[in-house]
Amino acid sequence: MYDVIVVGAGIAGMTSALYAARLELKTLILSRDIGGQLMMAPEIQNYPGFISIRGSDLALRVMKQVEGMGVEIRIEEVVNVKEEKGFIVYTAEGSQYETLALIFAFGKTPIELNVPGEKRLKGKGVSYCAICDAPLYKDKIVALVGLGEVGLHAASVLSEVVRKCYWIFPGPTPGAISPNVVKYVKEKGNVVLMPRTQVVEIKGDGKVSSILVKSLESGEVREIEVAGVFVEMGYKPKTDFLRGFVDLNEKGEIIVNSLCETSRKGVFAAGDVTNIPYKQAVISAGQGAIAALSAYNYVAQIKGYSRIDRDWKHLRVRHEEEGGGLFLRI
Repeated sequence: MYDVIVVGAGIAGMTSALYAARLELKTLILSRDIGGQLMMAPEIQNYPGFISIRGSDLALRVMKQVEGMGVEIRIEEVVNVKEEKGFIVYTAEGSQYETLALIFAFGKTPIELNVPGEKRLKGKGVSYCAICDAPLYKDKIVALVGLGEVGLHAASVLSEVVRKCYWIFPGPTPGAISPNVVKYVKEKGNVVLMPRTQVVEIKGDGKVSSILVKSLESGEVREIEVAGVFVEMGYKPKTDFLRGFVDLNEKGEIIVNSLCETSRKGVFAAGDVTNIPYKQAVISAGQGAIAALSAYNYVAQIKGYSRIDRDWKHLRVRHEEEGGGLFLRI
């Protein structure tokens, strides 16, 4: 029996596990991969403490911390959960695990184009986060495949950075958004709208060099040289197995409160899989910490431990002098 099982090994999940382990909870991470969306980020420039770091390097640094705290990490995909004397977690690999508390932190899956070259060039010019990676393409030519508010936001972000952005979408308009706003983005001069067009292949040897696009009117296929392809079709959480177990919103995201508590007692959630609107690594890490602290308080209540005060300034601090210095121990 574990004290807490964390589902997901992205920045939210691993931060949750780190905090849980430091609080001496017996902790297990179950995930289908390590790093989550961090592994698709060639460079991160907005994570505190790092001017620049590869997403994979950040993920591996945190994983090393987590493993150093004695957390078990198993590469298994969770497919079902039941509440029974705590919770039982079932995986696609046929395993089952028992725990007192659960933290769901398995993020979201970006909607992909499913065209040749896309998977091979992920993190090598193919990006699913304009706000994260736009600065890496300063004064370069890129393509954006995006719809609705998500696509519009990406176009706006890219227009401030790149030399030229080809905004590609299959319909006559990029979705149900204000024509005036689209006009404003277009008038910046470096966004080229390409309606009734779709990307059919992404090309490149080691990194993106061009795309093949097809006109949905004439059927003509032509090649456009680009340094990057931004896919902003939205994200989808794989939460169908949680329907009826915890409350989800219309997007399938897990609804949490300010303490990362879900609608079911003993179950918490953090990161992109939640209904918190801002999907950024630093926010996911913060939520991961909150979820772990909340999970600790839940387990402490069951086991009769002292709960963590929500206001750290009320923690008891004792001091001792060692070698002439003053040390504080919490």
